Amino acid sequence: MRQLNQLRASTAAWTEMGRHAADLIELLELAEAEDDDATRQEVSGEAERLTARLDEMEFQLALGGEYDANDALISIHASEGGTESQDWAEMLLRMYLRWAEKSGRKSEILDLTHGEEAGIKSATIQVQGDYAYGYLRGERGGHRLVRISPYDSAKRRHTSFALVEVMPVVERDVDVEIRPEDIQMDVYRSSGAGGQHVNKTSSAVRLTHVPSGIVATCQNERSQTQNREVAMRILCSRLLEVQLREQEEEQRRLKGEHTGAGFGNSIRSYVLHPYNMVKDNRTSQETSNTQTVLDGDLDEFMRAYLHSQIGIVAGP
Repeated sequence: MRQLNQLRASTAAWTEMGRHAADLIELLELAEAEDDDATRQEVSGEAERLTARLDEMEFQLALGGEYDANDALISIHASEGGTESQDWAEMLLRMYLRWAEKSGRKSEILDLTHGEEAGIKSATIQVQGDYAYGYLRGERGGHRLVRISPYDSAKRRHTSFALVEVMPVVERDVDVEIRPEDIQMDVYRSSGAGGQHVNKTSSAVRLTHVPSGIVATCQNERSQTQNREVAMRILCSRLLEVQLREQEEEQRRLKGEHTGAGFGNSIRSYVLHPYNMVKDNRTSQETSNTQTVLDGDLDEFMRAYLHSQIGIVAGP
């Protein structure tokens, strides 16, 4: 229903823009006939505003994928670099939570595994709001950090990696078909939100989709039933994302483009030493203001990626 309402609003906006353009043409013709400079200036100003609106609406075409209007799940995984990469994973978690807050979207941490000394091993969050998945899907891939390590007494420069997965939130049994016999459920004691209760009972849930080997976990809810429900939601989204990624990679392969989104295929580099620079390796979008990016100012990078995809890969 939300997608239908968004389509109706988009159609109405394009129709209104067409009427506005026709009115401006008629007004300009009248101004030319009467040699009216004041009206010409008025039309010029309105035309500039109309052009800006047109650019914005054309950008919305990049958000025309079947699931772009959906909420999104973001999973962040530290690489095997120990404390350094786990700290980097936590920095990325903070960055996406701040982006959601700044963009007026809601966010919720669904699953979180802390590192031994600092940072996190992994986390999954849900971002709710218009076109959350559409904006965030370009964040999928490896993220590389270069800095002087705060955990190295010798103050040496370290390179760390973290993997970001982005999945659309979907309706179970509508977008993804999962047979009950294909699911293996394991329970264990959890730690985190919920106070002492979560440590006393085996409330955390790990679901494994046996045919694919895909795993989803949740330990942040108070009961096993709630954790299973959230874990199933995550599992459905992960299975769908695999399908979407395979379709996208096949389209890119047919076009002769390189594919891959693992730790070894960084989409973006964040350099904090010996200079400050954040650069997207796909679009060449860059900025020297690294702190604002880490504080959640990601729109320029997201928009550059989406602009690069218009007419290149038609999202499912």
